[in-house]
Amino acid sequence: MPGRRGLCGVGGASVDRLWSFSFPSFRIHWCAWGSFGGRADGELSKGFVEALKAVVGSSHVSTAVAVRQQHGHDESMHRCQPPDAVVWPQNVEQVSQLAALCYSQGVPIIPFGTGTGLEGGVCAVQGGVCINLTHMDKILELNREDFSVVVEPGVTHKALNTHLRDSGLWFPVDPGADASLCGMVATGASGTNAVRYGTMRENVLNLEVVLPGGELLHTAGLGRHFRKSAAGYNLTGLFVGSEGTLGLITAATLRLHPAPEATVVATCAFPSVQAAVDSTVHILQAAVPVARIEFLDDVTMDACNKHSQLNCSVAPTLFLEFHGSEQVLAEQLQRAEEITQDNGAFHFSSAKEAEERSRLWAARHSAWYAVLALRPGYKGYSTDVCVPISRLPEILVQTKEDLKAQGLTGAILGHVGDGNFHCLLLVDPEDPEELHRVMAFSELLGRRALALHGTCTGEHGIGLGKRQLLQEEVGAVGMETMRRLKAMLDPRGLMNPGKVL
Repeated sequence: MPGRRGLCGVGGASVDRLWSFSFPSFRIHWCAWGSFGGRADGELSKGFVEALKAVVGSSHVSTAVAVRQQHGHDESMHRCQPPDAVVWPQNVEQVSQLAALCYSQGVPIIPFGTGTGLEGGVCAVQGGVCINLTHMDKILELNREDFSVVVEPGVTHKALNTHLRDSGLWFPVDPGADASLCGMVATGASGTNAVRYGTMRENVLNLEVVLPGGELLHTAGLGRHFRKSAAGYNLTGLFVGSEGTLGLITAATLRLHPAPEATVVATCAFPSVQAAVDSTVHILQAAVPVARIEFLDDVTMDACNKHSQLNCSVAPTLFLEFHGSEQVLAEQLQRAEEITQDNGAFHFSSAKEAEERSRLWAARHSAWYAVLALRPGYKGYSTDVCVPISRLPEILVQTKEDLKAQGLTGAILGHVGDGNFHCLLLVDPEDPEELHRVMAFSELLGRRALALHGTCTGEHGIGLGKRQLLQEEVGAVGMETMRRLKAMLDPRGLMNPGKVL
């Protein structure tokens, strides 16, 4: 292939004070201490803390301020009060006992994994007990012939694939951060490989869930890991994306995929955002089985060059990856190059070497931190809309123009093969006016996605900030149906309160 080069060179609960900077659709929260039954002076009673210790052991319970504060936020801008206590159960029996104890005493329950979420999903808006599930980190069962694996909630994406390295199998859903797999289930995560392998929704076969009162549910039946079923309601799907509001996921049976025989990555730069996105649509329309196709705008490329020591063109760019046999890869790469060049691409380059491929994707997955480094001391806010592929060029071009018009520092990147992209916006936390413009931009973008028959969140979830947009997206009947489901499973409203609904 001529011209190829190395790549880029809670029931009864109340909150005393809640400060928030809000818009109709988005809200950034700062919370102060509240109180509810079972707490005195903003703290859990000594008797209740002793009861927690009786379940998991004294060394696995903490009420230290630093530990609680660490568990009171994720990677988002949302800042709320910390939980009143943090506990580390060692097995599902302890999780069940903890849930029953908290529920009987009216104490909110907040599940916690690795804390890498972006929508405030772990914020303890009403205090309560944070149940950190990371000590449950066993891979319980691997079924090679059935292409499935059972993992506990502390197992991360990277840890699973390390375990699978010599099996000929892998788990392709890759959100970038080394998130816990059950946390990925809870948020309905996806990532760079979703265009070929699907999101968490398509890769979860069964779940073990501790319900709010302590009951243990197997959503597809105990031990089952079939590939298809028409038996009853899809309980597994109900808990995927539930964001900890319906129960605690204590094990997940996941679908595995054959590791590709060979892999090749490619990059190409474009004269405009429109040209890059048009190429994405044309590649998909041509049925080129691309495994990843990521868009990074000029701001993102500049940040990645500086942060990850790349030497790429500072221009709208596509990162692509192809999986298959050597012969098939050559054909796919050639077809993709032809399509991108028809749209004005330049500097098309490819690489097969594992080191170069890892370097490229490490840079892509570090883009959040690369963009933050452009303005030290600033905070980042990420949007997460997704639209039908046919509307992607329109919304991306308009979004780029909006950023310039509103004078915001931000980068655009995303999984454009699914129609999903993010704006990484930088904001001075001490500048209310800039924060106002960032949130106004986010609200505008969310509503624009809805107007194009898309969604306000492709993979980050609703959390604290997008509850109003969820109402606009699913409508009154959809919201009422969700509320009834929540009320049936969690009648006291103690499971991760204040999120989603």
